[in-house]
Amino acid sequence: MGLSVERTALDGVLILTPERFGDQRGFFCETYVQKRYVDAGIDATFVQDNLSLSEKAGTLRGLHFQTPPHAQAKLVQAVRGAILDVAVDIRRSSPTYGQHVGVTLSAENGRQLYVPAGFAHGFCTLEPGCLVAYKTGDYYAPSHDKGLAFDDPALAIAWPFPTDALVLSGKDKTHPTLADLPAYFE
Repeated sequence: MGLSVERTALDGVLILTPERFGDQRGFFCETYVQKRYVDAGIDATFVQDNLSLSEKAGTLRGLHFQTPPHAQAKLVQAVRGAILDVAVDIRRSSPTYGQHVGVTLSAENGRQLYVPAGFAHGFCTLEPGCLVAYKTGDYYAPSHDKGLAFDDPALAIAWPFPTDALVLSGKDKTHPTLADLPAYFE
């Protein structure tokens, strides 16, 4: 079994597609084999698995990150439905600071997005009933839980639904813009 690895325009952000083996019953896939991910350049040790259900299309979760010393790398996949998954570089000294990549992850395409620490992460559901599973490289630490405004014009993220139609948490409506974000990652 193998793992397809695609590099993105943001250093460290990877699109991974584990190989699937199918027959008349469906398919089998090893969604995570540590050695393969290490060989792909992922040095994160994952310590927590999370599962998120979004009932409505147009649900946006993000843009989230945790600050050091509890910064989190994430490995994200859609296990039901489809999402637009986005990573934003918030490392001040990075040549791609403030830039983002967006990738469609779906149960059908089997793709995963690896988001290293130092990036804000969020996703928007493209259909109802999306189930998203993701691994994190550190435990949830409420005092280090931060966010970035999903609608910051400086980011120019092309979300798949009009901003006023998105389903958001109260918290996700109040995150600071990139210009107002402290330098958490140098």
